[in-house]
Amino acid sequence: MADDLHHDNVQVFDLLVIGGGVNGCGIARDAVGRGLSVGLVEMDDLASGTSSASTKLFHGGLRYLEYFEIKLVREALSEREVLLRAMPHISWPMRFVLPYTDTMRFENDTPTSKLLSTFLPWMKGRRPAWLIRAGLFMYDTLGGRKFLPGTKSVDLSVDPVGKPLKDEFEKAFEYSDCWVEDSRLVALNARDAAERGATIMTRTKLIGAERTGDEWLASLENVETNERFTCRAKMLANAAGPWVRELIDRTARSDMRTDVRLVKGSHIVTRKLYDHEKAYFLQGKDGRIIFLIPYENDYTLIGTTDAKHDDPNQSVTISDEERDYLLAFANEYLKQRVTADDIVWSYSGVRPLYDDGASSATAATREYVLVMDDEGGAPVLNVFGGKITTYRRLAEQAIDRLTERGGRFGKSWTAGVPLPGGDFPVDGVGDLISSLRARYGFLTDEWATRLVRAYGTDADEMLNGAMSQNALGEMFGETLSAREVEWLMDKEFARTADDVIWRRSKLGLRLSDEDVRRLDAFMVEKGGLSNTARPVKAAE
Repeated sequence: MADDLHHDNVQVFDLLVIGGGVNGCGIARDAVGRGLSVGLVEMDDLASGTSSASTKLFHGGLRYLEYFEIKLVREALSEREVLLRAMPHISWPMRFVLPYTDTMRFENDTPTSKLLSTFLPWMKGRRPAWLIRAGLFMYDTLGGRKFLPGTKSVDLSVDPVGKPLKDEFEKAFEYSDCWVEDSRLVALNARDAAERGATIMTRTKLIGAERTGDEWLASLENVETNERFTCRAKMLANAAGPWVRELIDRTARSDMRTDVRLVKGSHIVTRKLYDHEKAYFLQGKDGRIIFLIPYENDYTLIGTTDAKHDDPNQSVTISDEERDYLLAFANEYLKQRVTADDIVWSYSGVRPLYDDGASSATAATREYVLVMDDEGGAPVLNVFGGKITTYRRLAEQAIDRLTERGGRFGKSWTAGVPLPGGDFPVDGVGDLISSLRARYGFLTDEWATRLVRAYGTDADEMLNGAMSQNALGEMFGETLSAREVEWLMDKEFARTADDVIWRRSKLGLRLSDEDVRRLDAFMVEKGGLSNTARPVKAAE
């Protein structure tokens, strides 16, 4: 498709997407599936920014009900099961425990809190059980839930989920949401788009774009070689995330007043804090919430914060204040105190929220906003905000908006169509692991589980009939083989060791520095880039 379209030796696309995060890759996949020729440019690796720094949940956003964001929550809830069916290898149901006491008070300024304070002054600062239960009833029913279990009450004094919590927490509600491997979601969308004909250009920066009649002339730079080149496109989709405003100024040069609000969210990863596989939804005295979530078998993920961030080009790392805030928040609930010494890693990302003038970062809307600029001729669609849970719907609506200008071009199609490796039932992971172990006797259960959770039905294709571990080539530690690395380079656009161990997987939590050096050397030999500058573990 796109590879065959040229004009005066310049590649021509129906659509050029700027940004290789979840929204950009989702838009590219949707567009190419409708028959458009598509190019995508990303100045770094896929999911190198916000899309690999999420809390890793497909969820409706229970707390958004307090801000009366009913439309957002309904759309997100309805998407959970659509997405689960499309990617049962990288996403799965998870139960969340919300502990509470009747005496808990909060300092918050949500619309719900203000309403209660006005009509029931004695309830100021409280989220009573009936209010929480009402919110969870809405959560269970808004999205047309089909197979995720509903909310139930929990007696923490007898249920094992109460064991890690302080004795003052005797009651809880338990409800459903879903886990997702966020950066793998991005890579699989990009891979599927490429296999359908899109041209995916990572480490490629948009220098500028100008309208030339009914087309865009885009100037691009390969950041590996510093080579500059141009391409033409009938339409642009600006999905640059935190850089969306910068790209508006660099392309349309319009007086568009719509702006982005940058909010930094930080997470810490600690040693495993409890033994069961359920997550905790914790309410803070400041009215905020955090999650404690089982992570990578041996760890617990704690997050997130909401902090103002001024410059998308500014380094994004967790501050001491954010770290201490998350630790103190968790310690309000946990019997066994968690300290900075328990932290093994941390990560931060910048959420590019639509600036709706909210008084705080926490209150800013998580709704996505699509702003079209076509007054000068060729259109550009600018994407503001959004949640990882609604990325597919955002992409669907983005292509609808772009193509309706010249007449509808193909029908939406992505609902129910699996991502690569996801063509098996939601409850079929166990069977897939068993069959993989039966076919490849050298795999341990842990190894087979990791491969199925990463690649689904493609795990068998990647192993390609190997009869022994030796057939997979050099081993880099933690079951990472040369065969797997070559797969990631060939099919998932990995170019550096960091791409492999922090975005295509989280093996960076376990690999030694020597393991990473050997991986780096192997990838350079195979045509990749040298990059051993690993994110520093907080415990190191």
